[in-house]
Parts: sequence; C-alpha cells; structure tokens
Amino acid sequence: MKVKRWTLLGSLLLGLALAQQAPVPATPPTSEVSPADPAPTLPDPSGGAADDTDSDTDTPDSDEAIPSSDDAAADEEGANVTLTRKAKDGKERVIKIVRTGLTDDTGIFASCTPQDSDPAGSPTLSVFSETGPGGIQVTVDKNLIRAPLAIVTQQESGDGHIEMSAGTARFLDEPPEGQTDRLSRCAVEAKPQPAPDTVFVKQGRTDLKGKTLTYDESDGVARIDGPITFERSAEAGKPDSDKLSGTSERIEVNVDNETTTLVGQVVLKNGARTSTAARVDYDDAANVAVLRGEAGKPAESVDGKDVIRAPVLRYNLDLNTVIALRSEDTPITGEFDDGDPAPAAGSSPVPAAPPTP
Repeated sequence: MKVKRWTLLGSLLLGLALAQQAPVPATPPTSEVSPADPAPTLPDPSGGAADDTDSDTDTPDSDEAIPSSDDAAADEEGANVTLTRKAKDGKERVIKIVRTGLTDDTGIFASCTPQDSDPAGSPTLSVFSETGPGGIQVTVDKNLIRAPLAIVTQQESGDGHIEMSAGTARFLDEPPEGQTDRLSRCAVEAKPQPAPDTVFVKQGRTDLKGKTLTYDESDGVARIDGPITFERSAEAGKPDSDKLSGTSERIEVNVDNETTTLVGQVVLKNGARTSTAARVDYDDAANVAVLRGEAGKPAESVDGKDVIRAPVLRYNLDLNTVIALRSEDTPITGEFDDGDPAPAAGSSPVPAAPPTP
C-alpha cells in the first residue's frame, strides 16, 4: 500500500501527472520512511529530482507512508485530482477537485493507492482537507462547490465517487491496529462532520449553501443535501432589494445533461413575488428558472394579489416576471386583482430544460 503524503513543498510541486488525470504522480517518491517516522525528505533546492533509487518499490507485507515531491513546475492552486466522465452524448465531462491551501498547517492531501494483494482494478482513494477560507473546491459543470473535506474514489476508467462535507483529516503515526479499511491501512484519518451551511455552491451571481455533497459515477449526478438556502445578487446598477432568495431540500447537478435543479419544496422570493414548485431547473447564466409542479400541485407564483398556477412556469430572474408554459392537456389558472382574466391557454410545448444563453 502506498500513501502519498503531500507537504507544503509537495503541494507546490504536485506535478503534471495529477493535472493530466493520473491517480498517482508518475515521478517516484524521494524516499521511504516507516509509519512511525513520517518526516519527509525534501528535494534539492535547485529543483532537480532527488535520488529515487529503490524509492518506488512496494513492500508486500506492510503498508508504507511515503512522502513525495515531483520534479515539475510549481502549481499554485495546490494538490488536485480530476475525474473524467464519458457522458451519454459521447463527450467527456471533467470534474476537478482542488485543495486551495498551500501550507501544512491548514490541511492535507493524501493519495492512497491499492496494495499488491488488492483485486486488479481497485481504485485510488484520495483525501483532501483544508481549514483555510478557500477550502476544497470541486468544479461541476457551471458550479464551483467548496467545503473543508473531500474524499475521492477514482476508478481506472477515470470516473468515480466524491463525498464532501465539513470535517478534518490528518496523517497518523502508524495504521490503527485491527483496522482494515483503506484509509486506516494508509495511516490516514478522515472525520466528516456534516452540518448545515458548510457546503458552498457558486453559480454566477447565485450563492447556495448546503450540508453534504455526494457524486457517484452510477448516474453522474452530484447531490447536495440541505436544507438549501441561497441568494442571487441584484443585477449591476439595481438596488439590493431586487435580489432573489430561496430555499429547497436539495440540489441535483446532472453532469451528463449539464443542468442544475433545485429539488423539494422549492421557494423563490424576489420583492413582493413568491414562487413555489416541486422542482426548479436553474440557469444563472441564462437568467432563467423553470418551475415544475407535481401531480395535484402545480407550480405557483404570487405577486401581491396576482396569482398564476400551471404545471410549468418560466421565471425571468432579472425581470422578476413569470409566464405559464403549457400543452393542450395542462390547465393554467390565475387570480388577478385588476379583473383581467387568466392568460389564454396556448399550445407552446413545455421545454425539457432552461434554454442555454
């Protein structure tokens, strides 16, 4: 078993191998130390590669804690790993995980590779922790997601599994006795501590907060569990009173379809307007939210005494206006204070997702 222990200099010199989606850096580690003596050997200050004689030899009968630094240009964004997913349309979607911190005082990065006795094709397990303000950042489609802790499983195919939350991680002096899980065997301890408003999501002008993130290759969906709270800042030049705020139970980011959906008792508020729906396809860049109702409960938008209800509503986020979208078999109802009738039933089909910019 090998665990790459990235210290300050190791993070700065993480190398091209990780940046090119390889789960383990190509350059051999500089030295081997026992689990009881994890102090790393730093490379030559001149930037040349350290002597790597016998430094990449596995020890079949015991786990190893291996400090590492790569002979490559400094990477100012810190340690990183990428997952690559081949979507249903045949195109590749890339998810990037980055530790923003560059000091050993605020976190760790550990890459735990399989032991020789593990089955062929076993994944690489990476642990990122960062208590600094930048945290661990994960880029998924239009969303930049940030949290203190991420545990990433990378399959040989390039895709994998991500879990993010509040929490910490640290290197242990030696593997815990009797523990056989991958992290324990690598002498790494991770302690997730999920809590509300500790997973941060940014999409354009919209900032959202949740509790945990889970992404899995089985369906290519990143799910951020809530309660979710969010705000969208007002358009440049407009007063803060024009900002949009809201809540939902969770967020789903579909990597294949490149869509972001607020799910479960969604509420959007802007000034006097309050809109509710079971699901909302949300696109900050296009300034559009498509509100979708559920059986027996249409989407609804209330502005003062004016109310409009339909299975699908299209909300212009900047103009704070709502229109109903329907097909021939879906009713639209409304209540209007000025005595005007509800909008006439049209024949426009309901779009599958918000239009792209």
